[in-house]
Amino acid sequence: MIAPATIAPDSGRIAKRFAALKAQGRSGFVTFVTAGDPNGDTFAKILQGLPEAGADLIEIGIPFSDPMADGPAIQAASLRALKAGASLRTTLDHVRNFRQIDGETPIILMGYYNPIYKYGVDPFLTDCKAVGVDGLIIVDLPPEEDIELCVPALEAGVNFIRLATPTTDDTRLPTVLNNTSGFVYYVSILGITGTKSAANADITFAVERLKRHTDLPIAVGFGINSAEAVRETGAIADAAVVGSAIVNRIADHLDPNGGAKPGLVENVLSFVRELASGVRNP
Repeated sequence: MIAPATIAPDSGRIAKRFAALKAQGRSGFVTFVTAGDPNGDTFAKILQGLPEAGADLIEIGIPFSDPMADGPAIQAASLRALKAGASLRTTLDHVRNFRQIDGETPIILMGYYNPIYKYGVDPFLTDCKAVGVDGLIIVDLPPEEDIELCVPALEAGVNFIRLATPTTDDTRLPTVLNNTSGFVYYVSILGITGTKSAANADITFAVERLKRHTDLPIAVGFGINSAEAVRETGAIADAAVVGSAIVNRIADHLDPNGGAKPGLVENVLSFVRELASGVRNP
């Protein structure tokens, strides 16, 4: 039996960012984009512009051919990225390049275990640390499989962020929270990403329940697609996460061949600014 691994609660970019947000008296805004969507050059420009546009933390989706927890928008983004040559290695390259201009914004890789298994856990974690990855969300590894990646990640100093859902009851929750670090990602709906939204009362109840079990920040995602929704979620949780709405904005500015139309980057970043206003404007 391996003892639970831990990361000092005040160490790392994620903890520092949530501490700074608390000092500012506001919730955070987390953006999700798929690495390499719609192509490497366009994605790099979007990624580099996200912090100035208002992203407090950035989740980068690792392109995968079978993203079973994701809805049509993110599935399509993964396929576009893969078609353009994206991989786990190029995803790490994007983080390395981003760190040359931004050493403070937390970066979380979100995805599935298969690409990591093929890459090799030890080389993957070594490269994560080298390029500046702060956390991992691997949606198809349950707590019972912590020895596969979670414990090695924590030992390497990389936060392992777990998902909690409306069906994670009080009996299951301690198991889910064991070894979780950085923050808890509350999936506010049942089902796949980008398909519907949860009622604020349900989110409030869930966040209050989670906070009885953990001192970690709670970020809420799935179904948040407007500045008003960001504002409402931010009033309840420590951060609001937007993914599918941003990915859809990218898709809306592609030509019939899947190429980026002129102004795509500027339009996407303008939309991110609008979303971020939900937690940044008085």
